[in-house]
Amino acid sequence: MLTTPLADARLDALSEADFEAVTRLGEVIWRAHYPKMISMAQIDYMLAGRYTPDKLRAYLNADDRWMMLLKLADKPIGYCSYARTPTPGELKLEQLYLLQEYQGQGLGRLMLRHVESRAQALGLGVLLLQVNKHNVDAIAVYKKTGFTVREAAVFDVGGGFVMDDYVMEKVL
Repeated sequence: MLTTPLADARLDALSEADFEAVTRLGEVIWRAHYPKMISMAQIDYMLAGRYTPDKLRAYLNADDRWMMLLKLADKPIGYCSYARTPTPGELKLEQLYLLQEYQGQGLGRLMLRHVESRAQALGLGVLLLQVNKHNVDAIAVYKKTGFTVREAAVFDVGGGFVMDDYVMEKVL
């Protein structure tokens, strides 16, 4: 495990120049983390659909969704995205990913605090997220930071694949 001073970490709003870095991070993180929960075929399918330029471009200059790239000494090491939901007062944490070698140093919490602060600045009182039921480490972190399970749900993600998740929420 590396020891990283949080002061050296920086969250930058996604730019078109960052698309390749986010795509690369997604591939590395997903392929290292998710094979114990979902098949490689599902990982490939979800990566192919999630990190296209059109999907990433939706975060640029939007007033309802945002993506931030976490950098350490200008090196991309993680990212998070979040968006308003159709339910008034709610913001959804869509993604929060960090390279494995940087986990456990407060960097994920830094991203989570950013999203919580953004929700509060927007006047939104509930932050929600979806997490795979078998992602026990992430569930433990979310519970430790004040999230509770709202419901269990299965989501069709296309291609014959589903996500068997918990929907978790935190009242801000």
